[in-house]
Amino acid sequence: MFNLIYIYFQHNLIDDTFISLFMFFRCLIFSFYLHRYVSAYYQINCAKITFSLKIYKKVITIKKTAIITLLFLSMTTMMSNVAIVTALPRFQDYFSEIQNIEFYSRLMLTLPSVIIALFSPFLGHLIFKFGKKKSAITALTIFALTGSAGLYLETVEMFLLSRALFGIAIATLMIVSTSLVGDYFQGEARHKFMGYQSAFMSIGGVVFVVGGGFLSDVDWRLPFGIYLIGFLLLPMVIYFLVEKQQEELKQDDVTVVPTNLIGVYFLGFFYMTIFFILPTQLPFLMINEFHASGKLTGSIIGVAFLANGVGAMYFSKFKKKYSFSTIYLIALTICAVGLTAISFVYNVYFFFLTGILLGFGGGVMMTNISAWMLSKTTFEKRVKASGYLTSSVFLGQFASPILFYPVVKSLGIHDFFLAVGVFLFVIVLIGSLYKKLV
Repeated sequence: MFNLIYIYFQHNLIDDTFISLFMFFRCLIFSFYLHRYVSAYYQINCAKITFSLKIYKKVITIKKTAIITLLFLSMTTMMSNVAIVTALPRFQDYFSEIQNIEFYSRLMLTLPSVIIALFSPFLGHLIFKFGKKKSAITALTIFALTGSAGLYLETVEMFLLSRALFGIAIATLMIVSTSLVGDYFQGEARHKFMGYQSAFMSIGGVVFVVGGGFLSDVDWRLPFGIYLIGFLLLPMVIYFLVEKQQEELKQDDVTVVPTNLIGVYFLGFFYMTIFFILPTQLPFLMINEFHASGKLTGSIIGVAFLANGVGAMYFSKFKKKYSFSTIYLIALTICAVGLTAISFVYNVYFFFLTGILLGFGGGVMMTNISAWMLSKTTFEKRVKASGYLTSSVFLGQFASPILFYPVVKSLGIHDFFLAVGVFLFVIVLIGSLYKKLV
């Protein structure tokens, strides 16, 4: 029905603003039904949800409130540092008298990713000693305070300091969220929940990116106010989040054999360098060559994030049939199709389709990587391993525009997508041949 309405308005020449609003409300409706679906999935005619994790003949009981809190905590991570992307041009104008303000405005966006990549391994060790719940409470407070500081700060130096502290908060929240999933769930239950967790991360991306775009049209400072959502989540973390103790989870030491995770970390890095092409390169193609509006561009990226959540929820279905490595190749193939298709797009609205492909493939891939890492760790190593994976993913986010800049400059933005798509097909072919030979 939504698609029929959309096609009707498109053919009747309704402007990009209406189309963007339509896609935004479509995202909200999807989020509403996703929340209802998740709640229905976990609800069992009682106040608690029991997962049969038999640990020394005991069953761990996880409250529904703890599960929902963990899902909402996940929404604050991953793409939250791009909420201010639409405010940066006006930020640059506001501080136009500052020398090198062009560089500083871009540093506002990339600095959190750099901080996350550098500090996550150390934060993993600190969180293990300090405790996950206490770390989450501290990080969520810093997230709200430093993220919203742009509402009133008046110097570039303070803006950059707030973004650096914000990066530390994001890294802590990601590590805690990932490691708690490993503590709460095992086996198929873990795979299913990680799909829902990644879906909520994607919903968070929609809220931050699309919401920030609309708020920046009112005032460039308002997108920073989105981060105040951290204060709304803080009571939930304080009262509902549960931290399991090591003695409850000792069975992990028997069932899980720790292995070298460098390969998984590299795949996480590679995933993000590819997926981050979507918000860093696609807007230039759409705006410069197709003359799309900023709202339409943001809506397309928002739809891609929603598709990312759908792909994450489908991960558990893939895992019933395929190994982690096979799923990674399947997801990489989907991304290759999406990137290659972009180079053949002749109508701006077809970017909705390519965005869905990239988002779906990326959602499957990221959930697969996280589950892969958790399957190879014990309780003692889970938090630290999550720190290294977080570092790898955000290092890929930071490196993506740097690595691909010379390629874009050499080939042009249009041929760039074709080249990357073909490159991924070659990687999939090599990976498939290697799996057959091994």
